[in-house]
Amino acid sequence: MKKRVVITGLGVVSPNGVGISAFSEAIKKGVSGIAFVPELRDLNFSCQLGAIPKISEEKKREYLSDLQLRNFNSSGILYGVIAGMDALKDAKITPATTEEAPLWDLGIIFGTGTSGVDKFREAIYKIDDKNVRRLGSTSVAQTMTSGVSAYLGGLIGAGNMVTANSSACATGTEALLMGYEHIASGKAKFMLCGSTSDSGPYIWGGFDAMKVTTYKYNHSPNEVAGPMSADASGFVPGSGAGAYLLESLESAQQRGATIYAEILGGAVNNGGQRCGGSMTAPNSLAIQKCIKDALDNSNTAAWEIDYINGHLTATIKDPDEIENWSIALNRKGNQFPFINSLKGMVGHCLAASGSIEIVSAILQLHEGFVFPNVNCENLHPKIASLISSEKISMKTQKTSLQTIAKASFGFGDVNACAIFKKI
Repeated sequence: MKKRVVITGLGVVSPNGVGISAFSEAIKKGVSGIAFVPELRDLNFSCQLGAIPKISEEKKREYLSDLQLRNFNSSGILYGVIAGMDALKDAKITPATTEEAPLWDLGIIFGTGTSGVDKFREAIYKIDDKNVRRLGSTSVAQTMTSGVSAYLGGLIGAGNMVTANSSACATGTEALLMGYEHIASGKAKFMLCGSTSDSGPYIWGGFDAMKVTTYKYNHSPNEVAGPMSADASGFVPGSGAGAYLLESLESAQQRGATIYAEILGGAVNNGGQRCGGSMTAPNSLAIQKCIKDALDNSNTAAWEIDYINGHLTATIKDPDEIENWSIALNRKGNQFPFINSLKGMVGHCLAASGSIEIVSAILQLHEGFVFPNVNCENLHPKIASLISSEKISMKTQKTSLQTIAKASFGFGDVNACAIFKKI
């Protein structure tokens, strides 16, 4: 019999707030972390906006020692370490000391898309200059995909499975479901899960070249048309990290831990790049199947879903996503759940998007509110024809949520959907 799994700790490094308190306040007020980035202008990017978390040198030293920060140049690992350690602290779990045995019941699944790209660039230049011996002893750890989980594993003393997953924009949601299965099957008591993404031009350049980012708001970053808007013209690239401490319900109850939500289940699938799906475009049939499978796996009826935290990216695919939800849930008009997208405030944080958005979803479930869809007043007509505009709030609403859904869709035609419930 599967063990029930709950979330007892949260951590976040977001462009509009670092730490749960600051982030929660920001999303309630609709505060944007999107800003003009001079470096992108200087590099001739079409989109010269970005969403980057603000981390001071003092903040870095709360998590990493001066020795660890020597020659350190991986923003993604830094974001992941801060979010992960905050989630652990929030759950009131103490890392093992260097003299103690590892925490055998605690594992980590913390994913990313590309790790330490700035460090990798630095290394390439040194090698080309025949200075390979000047790379330093941490260049490998900073550039390997599992660098973030390895750093966290060492800081915590995690003794269970410590690994990293990588599924583009679905990474964070997939990591949560992998951790859920690991606890549900009795292989661990605690799993620290999440995802992170580096910031800067070397991560964002490819998306600029693909013309999926917006170039219309370079001089007005606070006016960027948000997801589901008829004026949406592409996303703003973002970065950061989100983290959640998963725990068996039995353990959480024994510890008297704060329970933010129960994970009822979920599903991960792939569209196979068939039926309209491609490396960069989702297969609608696969998305619908993923949502339906998530409901089946969690023993949840479609009518029970009160709220959806959408993937919604401010691209031409937004109406398709709403239609897929409507078909999968067999709900439309006023019968459709509340839905919003965090990307209007923090941009598209790529591999970190799922995890940061899950944190925002869990906060709404736990505290009973729905945050506003920023700059979405001019609703896309196809979306308006499918669901009631009342379900796409333009201001924060206080409302009691019981069962919610979060889905992420990534390059490679990969999909992930998770279902959460308030206890």
